[in-house]
Amino acid sequence: MDRVNATTPSAPSDDPGRAAFAALRTREGEQLLADLRDHDPADELATATRLRRTHPAELVSAALGQARLRQRAVAKFGAEDAYRMYFTPDGVEQATRTSVAAHRAARFAGLGVRSVADLCCGIGGDAIALARAGISVLAVDRDPLTAEVVRANAAALGLEGLIEVRCADVTEVDTSPYDAVFVDPARRGARGGAARGGSGRGGRATGGRIFDPEAYSPPLSWATAAALKAPRAALKIAPGIPHEAIGPEAEAEWISDGGDVKEAVLWYGEGFAPGAFRATVLPYGATLSAPAPLPAPPVGPVGRYLYEPDGAVIRARLVADLVERCGGRLVDETIAYITSDEPYSSPYVAGYEITDELPFSMKRLKALLRERQVGVLTVKKRGSAVEPEELRRRMKLSGPHAATVFLTRVAGAPTMLIGHPLG
Repeated sequence: MDRVNATTPSAPSDDPGRAAFAALRTREGEQLLADLRDHDPADELATATRLRRTHPAELVSAALGQARLRQRAVAKFGAEDAYRMYFTPDGVEQATRTSVAAHRAARFAGLGVRSVADLCCGIGGDAIALARAGISVLAVDRDPLTAEVVRANAAALGLEGLIEVRCADVTEVDTSPYDAVFVDPARRGARGGAARGGSGRGGRATGGRIFDPEAYSPPLSWATAAALKAPRAALKIAPGIPHEAIGPEAEAEWISDGGDVKEAVLWYGEGFAPGAFRATVLPYGATLSAPAPLPAPPVGPVGRYLYEPDGAVIRARLVADLVERCGGRLVDETIAYITSDEPYSSPYVAGYEITDELPFSMKRLKALLRERQVGVLTVKKRGSAVEPEELRRRMKLSGPHAATVFLTRVAGAPTMLIGHPLG
């Protein structure tokens, strides 16, 4: 198989984006980026004026734009990688964060996968994680600038020997030589450029989020068909995908990181469990799974403790599993709050000790908080239309103590639960 990585990016004169990117990769451009690493965006106008005295205006604009993107990327990639990599605006927004990509790569590597065709690779976040797991990667994207960014990132991180980059329509790529396929369809309309897929059906070019799986680029149906042809495959999808859109051939996994649900993945092939739902909580690396929908959990009165399941557990419909594990019950059949009379510790829940249970009343809550001298109030809600900021404003908080209030329903009735986090 011929490798297509280029050591020096080409920059046609009729493509200003690629020309600007090529300029960034010159010695002058790289030095300018290094000098801008810690610049304050608030001082950008003054910085641009100063730099244009000694550098071409186009290069300064490109460098300042790339510096902003690198600063944004630190949250996903960490400072060490982000300040060596290159990004596009859509690439920063859509890229998988390193912790999630590493988890996925580890699952592949653990099954003996040695080569992966990464279709719709974007700026290369997943390709980098796969390569670092010792897997050889074909990274495919149809946008020429994006493909050059991936090549630059592979070189910057010393992974060019493991990452082959191909600028092509993913629907025309032969994936049969590879142990596995990974597909990450574009779920947003591209901003002023081609979508990352290859079908041309990626939605309006507005940058807005796409909710219809068949409007992904390429569509979910094509991505599923491509996955089913491979010995093993993973298909990245939006975490809010309707469960009925998930075929019986897939193991569905929802992944959260730091308490926020980041994505869902459909796994296919040997080593996975078709029809199973799975929740993975990072950074703990804890995984909860069930082979089929669980029976409805019991519902009962509020006990001394309240548990808020991680979002990945809720998305995977595994709350009933946690209810059984902690020997508890739901506060309401429609609300994902678990209560019990005994303390329970788990990476899948945040626990609270409840001190008060009151019918919903702004007046009573305000009086209680004033009596307790609560100056810091955390507001959580499920099944309530009240906005947390509006509630805090109306409470007129003052005092040295902190509390948490849950606005929810208990046995169908609007209720306030007041307490504090377990240690």
